[in-house]
Amino acid sequence: MKYYLAMALLCLVFCQQATAQGCVAIRGAGGATCSITGHLLHPDTTGYTISVNTRYFKSYKHFVGTEEQKQRVAQGTEVINHTFSTDIGITKTINRRWSTALYIPVIYNNRSSLYEHANRGRFTTSSFGLGDIRIAAYAWLIDPVKMSKFNLQAGLGIKLPTGDYRYTDRFTTASSTVVGPVDQSIQLGDGGTGFTVELNAFHRFGKRLNAYGNFYYLINPREQNGVSTARGGTPSPTAVLYTTDVMSVPDQYLIRGGFNYQAGKWTLSGGLRFECIPARDLIGGNEGFRRPGEILTIEPGITYSLNKLNVFLYVPAAIMRNRTQSYPDKIRSALTGVNYKGDAAFADYSINLGFSIKL
Repeated sequence: MKYYLAMALLCLVFCQQATAQGCVAIRGAGGATCSITGHLLHPDTTGYTISVNTRYFKSYKHFVGTEEQKQRVAQGTEVINHTFSTDIGITKTINRRWSTALYIPVIYNNRSSLYEHANRGRFTTSSFGLGDIRIAAYAWLIDPVKMSKFNLQAGLGIKLPTGDYRYTDRFTTASSTVVGPVDQSIQLGDGGTGFTVELNAFHRFGKRLNAYGNFYYLINPREQNGVSTARGGTPSPTAVLYTTDVMSVPDQYLIRGGFNYQAGKWTLSGGLRFECIPARDLIGGNEGFRRPGEILTIEPGITYSLNKLNVFLYVPAAIMRNRTQSYPDKIRSALTGVNYKGDAAFADYSINLGFSIKL
């Protein structure tokens, strides 16, 4: 039974949003990769596993490509996002190979900036509420009882547009205040019905050492959600020309890999985590405002296990951040003859704290 527990710990912390840190992030991915815990703690029994993961990060460092715009912080013009998200996962173990899961995110965002408020001072906007709920089904490709050393789990899911993607707040203008949609990075949802594909693998080298690998991709066929980016004002002719007058509904994906070492009731983890908002979607068009980008982090973590309860803390820290060129950026570059790439703010690290319990 110990090796089942060790295998479960490989994916314990994956019930969290698969969103890149900072302005690049979109809201409400709903419990990305994976639901292995429910399978492995007690593989021969049915039942439920409840998982709760809270994630926090502060994004404020601006990048154009991989080059940090250090002058933004020095001049005090940086945009600062504080993001708190709690993902509640409910996994139903059907048998030792199959399970289903429901992921419910609750999100609070706070954003302060100058440029969104006519540069009259640093003001804040915020959002709070339910994110985009996700439902998924998982299956081990090989019976985990017969294959305890190595296995691969596949998952398919649907992301529902339950998060408010038209969330509004007050913006300061040159002469008054107006009410308009908040920035895409702090919207609670993206407004699209999406489909998720997951692959989760482990390899056990002995009683204590394990390797893990994970892949998660969210396909968002909807191109735009119709929400204005003008913050209560009128979109400029150039924004309309470049298609950045409305928000896009982008894809996103996550790749993870690393090792776990079990020492009694403690498990130490270390690996790499790559998150991306691509400039082009697999299905559908690419017009509309988005901040595509990618972030590579080292991901140390620790888990404590006691009977059916697991408590974990993971702190991914950035080692590479890249704001890539969006589709509207390419339109602008083609029309003006000047290569253009927008900026985005990223965090230095995120904090992931949570637990899971087998009922």
